[in-house]
Amino acid sequence: MNPAKPGETPRTPWIVGVSGASGTPYAAAVLRALLTAGESVDLVVSRASRLTLLDETGISFRDGHWQDDLREWLSRGADGKPDSYTVDLTGVRYWSAGDLAAGPSSGSYRTKGMLIVPASTASVAGVALGLSKDLLQRAASVTLKEGRPLVVAVRETPLGGQTLRHLVTLDDAGAAVVPTSPAFYAGATHIQDLVDFVAGRVLDAAGVTHTLYRRWHGELGGGSGTD
Repeated sequence: MNPAKPGETPRTPWIVGVSGASGTPYAAAVLRALLTAGESVDLVVSRASRLTLLDETGISFRDGHWQDDLREWLSRGADGKPDSYTVDLTGVRYWSAGDLAAGPSSGSYRTKGMLIVPASTASVAGVALGLSKDLLQRAASVTLKEGRPLVVAVRETPLGGQTLRHLVTLDDAGAAVVPTSPAFYAGATHIQDLVDFVAGRVLDAAGVTHTLYRRWHGELGGGSGTD
């Protein structure tokens, strides 16, 4: 359960699962946008994603120092420059990926839903097959069985037949499959713009309000930067 003091609204977070696929800037953009929107976040970082994070950013994500490491990660833009963003981690709760007794492992634990970003083909397969080998997969399975929103931001190319079948299984189960494919009509001029477009589409699928990209309004030339 998510206990609340008398008179307080119970904390109902979004679970964000970060798998080992390339694309840690996508996860950072989603996390920043959720916190900016005033949402609470339960964060699960898989073991494999720590290697990817280290490779892509040079940051070692440690359970015992997760707040410092997360703050350093989220403060960086997609170009790797430090101190590009200021973040408030008050709304974040961290769960170790190996903790299968964690709150998100139970359907009685209240959440708004779950976002897996980026989602590796291994995590896609694990959730589609109901393996629950770690907390990320278990929390996703719980999200589906409870009928809560599950958004899977798959990061792989090309997609093989087996992964496509797993994605269809997730779609049939009610998940939203969001390929990490940026569009260019929003007038991207920087790598962060492309990352934010994907992060915005992930949040759109979850129904979370944001201002990460310029939306299409039916007028040609909107992405040229001349309007």
